[in-house]
Amino acid sequence: MIEVFQYIRFILLVPLIGVIINGILGSRLPRRWVGLIACSTVGISFGVSIITSIKLIGLPEASRVLVDPVYTWISSGLLFSRLSLLVDPLTAVMILVVSGVGFFIHVYSIGYMHEDRGYARYFTFLNLFTFAMLLLVLADNLLLIYVGWEGVGLCSYLLIGFWYERKSASDAGKKAFIVTRIGDFGFMLGIFLLFWSLGEKGLWTINIREIAEGSYLLSPEVITVIALLLLMGAVGKSAQIPLHVWLPDAMEGPTPVSALIHAATMVTAGAYMIARMNFIYLLSPTAMTVVAIIGVATAFYAATIGLVQNDIKRVLAYSTISQIGYMFLAAGVGAFSAGIFHLMTHSFFKALLFLGAGSVMHAMQGELDMRRMGGLRRYLPKTYWCFLAATLAISGVPLLSGFFSKDEILWGAYSSQYGHWAFWLVGVLTAGLTAFYMFRCLFMTFHGEFRGEEHIREHLHDPPRTMTVPLIVLAILSIIGGYVGIPRALGGINRIHTFLLPVFGGHAGGEAHPVEWIEYLLMAVSIAVAFAGIACAYYMYIRNTVFSRRLAEMFQGIPYKVLLNKYYVDEIYDALIVQPIKYSSTKLLWKVMDVGVIDGIVNGVARLVELFSRVFRRLQSGNVQSYAFSIILGAVVIIGYLAFR
Repeated sequence: MIEVFQYIRFILLVPLIGVIINGILGSRLPRRWVGLIACSTVGISFGVSIITSIKLIGLPEASRVLVDPVYTWISSGLLFSRLSLLVDPLTAVMILVVSGVGFFIHVYSIGYMHEDRGYARYFTFLNLFTFAMLLLVLADNLLLIYVGWEGVGLCSYLLIGFWYERKSASDAGKKAFIVTRIGDFGFMLGIFLLFWSLGEKGLWTINIREIAEGSYLLSPEVITVIALLLLMGAVGKSAQIPLHVWLPDAMEGPTPVSALIHAATMVTAGAYMIARMNFIYLLSPTAMTVVAIIGVATAFYAATIGLVQNDIKRVLAYSTISQIGYMFLAAGVGAFSAGIFHLMTHSFFKALLFLGAGSVMHAMQGELDMRRMGGLRRYLPKTYWCFLAATLAISGVPLLSGFFSKDEILWGAYSSQYGHWAFWLVGVLTAGLTAFYMFRCLFMTFHGEFRGEEHIREHLHDPPRTMTVPLIVLAILSIIGGYVGIPRALGGINRIHTFLLPVFGGHAGGEAHPVEWIEYLLMAVSIAVAFAGIACAYYMYIRNTVFSRRLAEMFQGIPYKVLLNKYYVDEIYDALIVQPIKYSSTKLLWKVMDVGVIDGIVNGVARLVELFSRVFRRLQSGNVQSYAFSIILGAVVIIGYLAFR
């Protein structure tokens, strides 16, 4: 039973109106009107998302699906597709996260970008991104998802390279665009293969619900190939190994962009897509294992790099890569609801961390190096307490949002039929590393003595209200946001798990696993590891800073340099991929094929024509005697031929 709810289209339409108004008239409007239009359109979208979600919750659990059939989009041969919008429990979570967190980041941007000359262009791109991301999560067919998928990729390129006058920013935008295109190519092939494979079985469709009903028709081998191709797209968009290299460089964009696109929404698109296509992955244990391995490897790998970074935004960038790895791990072990739960809580505390970093940069006149900060809690108290709340949440401290979602993933990694104790072990170690490097970031930035220049100290202060209010709201969500998923082991009923269960092939109100003593033991271990990481950071950066310097000197050689240089992955890619492509493009394709072969053939034909023309030109001398001789000679030849044949 599917209910039609035509108001869903306004979730998309209103941000698009903001794009059109600011895109056409923004340069002529006062800045306050530009900001008001951009924020109000996303705010209205958030309001309609809330109304839609309430409408969805009011339906019976077994039939919580709302559809808005806007119009017939494509009808060509065997391909039929409607531009139709779908809201189910999974979509409801995503639209609330995208529009809600996006709204507060839009408000924050008014204060952060108030002096930028590209103010109207910035808000146009930000509204366009919101539209594209909402299209991605609302689409009810794979082709429409792909349109939104490419839309957020375009907006990412535009916003990373927003300050295109800087070569580093324009290079970062191009890098993000090229690397994610690699994954998008695999995603596109996966859609094609899925469409034609089902078509051979008599089911010509790209509608997600119809694919879910007919996926059992496909052979295990085809399912695995499709799942891995779709995974390529997810790996590129969500910056997982081996296509993770674009995200740290994406910090060249404005900090609110990092909060919105590269922490709260766009990089979660891959995790969302895998969760949406869960019925494909559940049919391929091989693909599930690959997803889990990529997720846990990326989580640990990025966390180790975060240990030694000194740029505050790069610390958060590698933290993002690591946390998305947890979401992939959850999907790979079949704990899809835990992955989406962590996606939601992560959007709260990671957006808050980036916006807090933006407030620090705003006060420090753009400074990013934490070694030149310190002692800022005395000058930026509101920013400090909000940043502390987010740091506690991401570190997995009990009773904050990150604890509940991360613990649910770790339990799934251990107990699920697709899980393994090794996944749990690496996940717990990563949690300890996360607590260490995040509190290292907090202590280096806000504690100790101020290490910056004196003229900067004189102007240190908390940002204006347009920036602090979003921080406070996100801090509250970072604290209480996890209480929708309190596990049964702690006396809760895990409402978000129950809410999402029908999407992932289960039934709301189904039998839950009995609480076992091992669950309490694993929870205690994860808590102890998190506090151990915090204690180590406190000892090294507050109590005994000499020890941290000695430790850095002790490992100044290969271990430290390897981590500081990100395991030299960029250099390896440059040597094995970029430079060979450049060499083959210039030396082989350009100078040999283009200049030597293609131009050689064209120029050779021209020279051959010129040579023949020189020969035949001599016959056209203009001498009457030569023409008469030619006529007589021709007549003799013809008569001789006829006479002697």
